[in-house]
Amino acid sequence: MSIKKLSSAAAALALVAALGITALGHQPALAQDQASTATPVTAVDSKPAVTAPAAATKETVDNPYGIEALWSQGDLVARGTLIILILMSAGSWYILVTKLYESYKLASQAREARKTFFRASSLQEGAQKLKEGSAFRFIAESSIEASNHHEGELTENIDRNTWVTLSVQRAIDEVQARQQDGLAFLGTVGSTSPFIGLFGTVWGILHALTAIGVAGQASIDKVAGPVGESLLMTAIGLAVAVPAVLGYNWIVRRNKVTLDAARSFAAELHGVLLGAKPIRLVGGGHASATSSNNNAPTSLPVAAARAAG
Repeated sequence: MSIKKLSSAAAALALVAALGITALGHQPALAQDQASTATPVTAVDSKPAVTAPAAATKETVDNPYGIEALWSQGDLVARGTLIILILMSAGSWYILVTKLYESYKLASQAREARKTFFRASSLQEGAQKLKEGSAFRFIAESSIEASNHHEGELTENIDRNTWVTLSVQRAIDEVQARQQDGLAFLGTVGSTSPFIGLFGTVWGILHALTAIGVAGQASIDKVAGPVGESLLMTAIGLAVAVPAVLGYNWIVRRNKVTLDAARSFAAELHGVLLGAKPIRLVGGGHASATSSNNNAPTSLPVAAARAAG
């Protein structure tokens, strides 16, 4: 009996142990299931979250040194100075372009007169071969008219030789005056526009000092506009003056060449009108001719006309 009791007690203990082991085996799985179903808790970071950089926005910054800023920030004096400089620049460029065209046109007329006029059978035919409005045709027609109409009580006191000489010289003077038209404006622009720009500079600096005094401190935003205005005025004044001076010197040189050609043509025409072959001297450009009427040597004052020009 004791053995049976012991065996039954051992079997009972074994059964209890088996059940305990089975229960212990199911607990980790249950804990794992609970952990998987539980809501995850995120750790709170003490540092603030870093946000993604926003798209860079382009900001338009106004140029305090531009023409637009000069006009918008400038007062009545600054705007008036700028308008004067613009008008002077426009006028000088207009004269430069027109004088360039007239210079090449007169040079072409000189070549045409040299080729066609003195090959004609008569003076009238030679003048008709020249283009209408040509300076050389004007010289020829004026000289021919003076030679054919030497009459009247006043002109009778002047001999025909002197009368023709004066008429030829008068025609050359008119051509020269036409060529020099506008040069005074170029000279004025070239000599005065830097000082007008300097006036704008001084006024801009005064404007900057006034802005500093009103603000009480020399901050860059208070002085950038007026200082830029003053510097831009200087640059505009120089930009107006330099082309005017260069163009003036170039036009004067071109006029000298073309007027020398006109004087040479007039000297030869003067000799033909007096009925003798013209003689061209190498030194001063004089041309002399012997009149068929009184056999007295006459000369065209080319050097005097050149000195007057």
